[in-house]
Amino acid sequence: MIDTPHGPGRAHLHPVDDPVAALVLGHGAGGGVGAPDLVAATNAARALGVSVALVEQPYRVAGRRSPAPARQLDAAWTAIVEHLTAGPLRGLPLIAGGRSSGARVACRTAPDVGAVAVLCLAFPVHPPGRPEKSRLAELDAVSVPTLVIQGDHDPFGMPPSAPDRTVAAIRGDHSLKRDVPALRDAVTAWLPSVVGGGCS
Repeated sequence: MIDTPHGPGRAHLHPVDDPVAALVLGHGAGGGVGAPDLVAATNAARALGVSVALVEQPYRVAGRRSPAPARQLDAAWTAIVEHLTAGPLRGLPLIAGGRSSGARVACRTAPDVGAVAVLCLAFPVHPPGRPEKSRLAELDAVSVPTLVIQGDHDPFGMPPSAPDRTVAAIRGDHSLKRDVPALRDAVTAWLPSVVGGGCS
């Protein structure tokens, strides 16, 4: 449990021996850290020597399913990540990320937490059926290497690739449950490019 300005959050640590980097992932708006895509990304990262922390926002720790406002999510996330990087993840290159809402938080706060890269699982480009309500600016604002893994039938849209952004389209929808091996392969292929030759 970690104190934040908006109540206690929780970090589930999945360390490895002699880590080369740290990956911190947040959950989606109504889900938890046991989502299949978060589990797959965790397993892929740990196999490459990257320690992982899965972060539960205070509203989820308190038992609520309805997410807090963006500014509260960002403040709580930043407090939790700073606690981790000052403690169990100290000195490690930090990759920030998450699924859906958690990916948006990671994008908005990447400079504040000193992330060297961002991993987005099912980034919600726009609400279903509302392409005019685009959130692409949050993704475009990220200045470090970014991987977006998106279902090819995601009703929340498909972001474009960009110079520092790789988009891996895999079979499935917003849940990313249909092709977990493809998700794991995408993470495995990308991580060494952002943490150097330490990944094995």
